[in-house]
Amino acid sequence: MPAFASFVISPKGELVHLARLGRFLAPYRWRLGGALAALVVAASCVLALGQGLRKVIDAGFGSGDPHLLNAALAAVVAVSVVLACATWVRFYLMMSVGERVIADLRKAVFGHVLTLSPAFFESARTGEIGSRLTNDSEQLRQVIGFGFSMFLRNALMMSGALVLLFATSLKLAALIVLGVPATLVPILLMGRRVRRLSRLNQDRVADVSAHIDESLHEVRTVQAYVQEERTHERFAEATEAAYAAGVHRVRVKAWLISLVMLIGFCAVGVILWIGGHDVLAGRLTAGELSAFVFYAAVVASGAGTVSEVWGEIQRAAGATERLLELLDVRPALAVAAPPLRLPRRVTGAIRFDEVVFAYPTRPEATALGPVSFTIDPGERVALVGPSGAGKSTVFALILRFYDPLSGRILVDGADIRHCDPYDLRRAIAVVPQDPVIFAASVTQNVRFGRPAATFDAVREACAAAHALEFIERLPQGFDTDLGERGVKLSGGQRQRISIARALLADRPILLLDEATSSLDAESERQVAAALERLARGRTTLVIAHRLATVRHADRIIVMDRSRIHAVGTHQELLRADGLYAHLARLQFFAAGVQ
Repeated sequence: MPAFASFVISPKGELVHLARLGRFLAPYRWRLGGALAALVVAASCVLALGQGLRKVIDAGFGSGDPHLLNAALAAVVAVSVVLACATWVRFYLMMSVGERVIADLRKAVFGHVLTLSPAFFESARTGEIGSRLTNDSEQLRQVIGFGFSMFLRNALMMSGALVLLFATSLKLAALIVLGVPATLVPILLMGRRVRRLSRLNQDRVADVSAHIDESLHEVRTVQAYVQEERTHERFAEATEAAYAAGVHRVRVKAWLISLVMLIGFCAVGVILWIGGHDVLAGRLTAGELSAFVFYAAVVASGAGTVSEVWGEIQRAAGATERLLELLDVRPALAVAAPPLRLPRRVTGAIRFDEVVFAYPTRPEATALGPVSFTIDPGERVALVGPSGAGKSTVFALILRFYDPLSGRILVDGADIRHCDPYDLRRAIAVVPQDPVIFAASVTQNVRFGRPAATFDAVREACAAAHALEFIERLPQGFDTDLGERGVKLSGGQRQRISIARALLADRPILLLDEATSSLDAESERQVAAALERLARGRTTLVIAHRLATVRHADRIIVMDRSRIHAVGTHQELLRADGLYAHLARLQFFAAGVQ
């Protein structure tokens, strides 16, 4: 289940979700006010046409004077022009506000998601988050820009038409009033069901988006294992589930709309029949009956439109709920009191003090600890050991992607629980084992480490990472788009771009996670020399599986089963004849290295 699956709000407050959009609408209240004024003008023009119809029939046709017809036509044209202008203003203001609010909401949600810790993304599917930011916000955009104004416009015209109905004939108006509750019954009974089905439909669409995201990102693995057919079948199942949910929602909504229209127009037919008898009996003029039927039609069509838009508003409430669930997720990492501010340039002293940690998704399994060690400023320390020993967990804790369950992690003597994660991470450069390359140019990828860097600085960093030789062979050189996840580069080339990014960042703490693992022998020698220069004067932690890359580290911390097994230099650990010596025999001696 997604990490935010528990944030389900009771249907009782379904419209409360829409009310929470108030803070996004508030900056545009003057535009909304203008749209509301235009809406009132447009509704008034429609209602005025009914009175014009009554006068034309009673005065124009009754008098036989063509001048009255000419005047009536001129009045209709004038009212129509005002109606068209007011409609344009209302439509433009509401639609532009809808576009602006959705843009603001998307930025707010996406910005908030970026602040959430990796623990959130261990259980949340990125495809579903993307669906909420796109599909759900698009549904909401339609309602804010168009649905709300249509709802208000028709509700206003219905109210005005009811007033004029009573002014025309109390008896017939009373029949209309009795018919209105009949149109509200299906809205009340089926509206909530439409909302629940809308939420279900949106969840199934999110499943489709998540499947697309996962399958296309890992398409090479899918093809390598010849799983195209199975992957397509799973996608087809998710698509059919979304289709079934959508059709169910449409079926219920179709019943809602058709029932409201049936009740409304049957009521108009009955009223027309009764009113016709009143005209024949002289109790009502033909013009008054025409105006009455006009206003009754306004009420009936308004009720149909309101019921239809109400279904969209119900759906938008579900979309808003899903978006605001993301905003309601609180970051797991908070700055503990009293807050501490790291110096602008830290020295790089790191200390683990009896640190114990378990990943939130696996709380029963201790991933690290208790672990204690100290790294002096400028020292180069290697972390070695079998897979699952806790090496990468040490990196994650230093970056404060997680907080330990107990114990302390100190940087320059400050407990990082009391430090802003942004301040802490600005002091750290990372070269991961699996290099991250964005779908952007070489320059933009390297500048990710320091966006304000000059091109000369970017080029110098690439030269130090021994990346110039392949960059200059690319079609557009430094301006070449590297494709999604760097698909246009080899593994070693991606790694060198990642190293250039860390070189350009120029930060006092350097974390290297098998930074040379994807390079051939010659490139590894060149990059190792570049990293040697980069490490000077910096605190450097290196995760290494190939022990040859860390033989000259100041110290080597050997980890096993989430704890520290031994600490020492390469020669000291060999003499100790422990786990490190066993690993060394497997690697060095087999290759004839002493």
